[in-house]
Amino acid sequence: MGSRTWMMGLGLAVILAGSALLPSKGMAQDTSVSGSQRKLRSQTAPVYPAIAKQMHLTGKVKIETTIAADGRVVDTRVVGGSPLLVDAALNAIKQWRFEPGTKDTTQTFEFDFDKPD
Repeated sequence: MGSRTWMMGLGLAVILAGSALLPSKGMAQDTSVSGSQRKLRSQTAPVYPAIAKQMHLTGKVKIETTIAADGRVVDTRVVGGSPLLVDAALNAIKQWRFEPGTKDTTQTFEFDFDKPD
């Protein structure tokens, strides 16, 4: 019983530490890293992880995304966020499509997981 309580406390500490690293913003708002933003053509919302719902976990995930000239997401890098929420945000953003451009661009997006159902 003692080790289970300890593990739950450790998990909660990791979650809270990850959430504290991010500034507050709205759902999937974007901020350009490279200075030129690409228009979003199609967007998939992240699926709230079951374990996060059970824990009533809320938080933000920030992801730096490289968008190819043809509008596909070709690379992602997690800038911050709760480890329990990161995969959901990554799975969603990898499905996003943007307007074509003349070259690859980099933008940062923030996902706000604030209402577990």
